[in-house]
Amino acid sequence: MPIGRRWKDQRKRDPYYRMAKEQGYRSRAAFKLKEVARMFGIFKDASVVLDLGAAPGGWLQVASQALEGEGLVLGVDLIAIEPLVNKNVKTILGDITDNSTLGVVEHMLPGPVDVLLSDLSPQVAGIWDVDHFNQLELTRHALNYVDRFLKPGGWIVMKVFQGAETDAFLAYLRSQLSYMKVFRPKATRKKSAEIYIVGRLPRKRM
Repeated sequence: MPIGRRWKDQRKRDPYYRMAKEQGYRSRAAFKLKEVARMFGIFKDASVVLDLGAAPGGWLQVASQALEGEGLVLGVDLIAIEPLVNKNVKTILGDITDNSTLGVVEHMLPGPVDVLLSDLSPQVAGIWDVDHFNQLELTRHALNYVDRFLKPGGWIVMKVFQGAETDAFLAYLRSQLSYMKVFRPKATRKKSAEIYIVGRLPRKRM
């Protein structure tokens, strides 16, 4: 069987892919965030959410629903995100590693961010060490947005590819956060080496 056809068949058998189609979510990744939200209550009392690496929009949909259509959910990605019907969602086409994107985000935010989401992935090269390094570099750039926009006591949810530098990165985050949990949602594929960091800033800056 050709590789492309095998991949399509596997995707059709994926229960999270099917549920995403049935429930109108743009990606199966929506169920990862739904589980995080259910387990950790990250959206409680939130009104401003920033989603980095937001395409195709599954996490934007989950966040918008969690805010019950109120407040603002702002998504940023290099890939254009097809407009959503959710009225509290806005998107930016931009590179998070570019300082000009920081400026655009600042202009569009009404105030401090309550929840910062980062599901960033690099252009995958197929060489794991390279992919791990590139993904971690993107996540480090996401920390610039944490420093700039996330309010004291605000939540972060960040994807990380596991690899040689993961432990050092996790140790750094633990030193900066008042709470941190490494979490692997049920919707994560079994062969995937990705993990998610769920954490919270101290209520007073260190």
